[in-house]
Amino acid sequence: MKHLKAAATGATALMFIITGCSGDSSSSQEAEANEPVTLRLGHIQSEDDAWHLGSERFAELVEEKTDGSVEVELYPSSTLGSDRDLVEGMQIGSVDFALVAGVMSNFYDPYAILELPYLFEDSEHLEDFLYGEGGEQLQQDTLEATGVRGLEFFMRTPRELTSNRLIESPEDLRGLKIRVPNIEASVEGWEAMGANPTPMNFSEVYSSLQTGVIDAQENPAAFITNAQLQEVQNYLVMTDHVFGYVQLLMSDETYAKLTAQEQTAVEEAAEEARIYQNNLVADQEAEALRIMEEAGMETIEVDQDEFRSKVQNVNERLADKYGQELYNDILEMRE
Repeated sequence: MKHLKAAATGATALMFIITGCSGDSSSSQEAEANEPVTLRLGHIQSEDDAWHLGSERFAELVEEKTDGSVEVELYPSSTLGSDRDLVEGMQIGSVDFALVAGVMSNFYDPYAILELPYLFEDSEHLEDFLYGEGGEQLQQDTLEATGVRGLEFFMRTPRELTSNRLIESPEDLRGLKIRVPNIEASVEGWEAMGANPTPMNFSEVYSSLQTGVIDAQENPAAFITNAQLQEVQNYLVMTDHVFGYVQLLMSDETYAKLTAQEQTAVEEAAEEARIYQNNLVADQEAEALRIMEEAGMETIEVDQDEFRSKVQNVNERLADKYGQELYNDILEMRE
């Protein structure tokens, strides 16, 4: 009887241990399930730029719309790498979101068409394309081709030329060492206009201008002042050569891990953040122009038709190479 009682007591104790362990495991799993998913968003701009302010709003909206189940951490100023690094990161799932500009042409050819100089007449022309059927189809095709999901297009102000040499016509560009993004249309466009383009990461531009490695660069006005380039440039040349955008992208691998409700929340947050960011852009451009003027930069108005005529052969050749139908569709929207 003593042996039976001891066995019963041991069995009871073992049952309590097993039950206790099982309870702890369940509680642990439940706690893990309640922990928010933390996702990373990277871009190359400073924290003062509209890109970053738009991404801050996006992060706030994602957390709000998912009731805190998804959080977005922001990594500005190339912390996670260059535009190209960010896209490659999204393809393998090491980066969850990114704000990326024209570098997408290195991953899906038709984006090269959007980078052609003087393709779009103005911002309205660009918006009509991006927020219409053309932009929707482009994002769907991008997902299929790259594994990166397009969420929204954010607007940018036109790209302008800054230089330490007075530029009043294409003839003045001859031999000018100008930094351009690593985009074929940019390189060949500036070559056709007479300059000597040098692809370079944006994070290297200030020091390269300061040391004379390059003489010039081209970017939207707010980019110029956020990077303090007015400190190392003398002239702002109003070329308006590209009306551009920045695209909010997401790793499709990350997207697939979210619940349906979280996916919808991310998409809604992206749309609202786009509206918020677009409203900031015009105000930031006006402020940037004021800052450059106060810093002593001289603003040069040029005959843009002279520059436009120099790139037409490049545009037509690249359109034939990367998407004649898309090129024609955009031209027809001018009419």
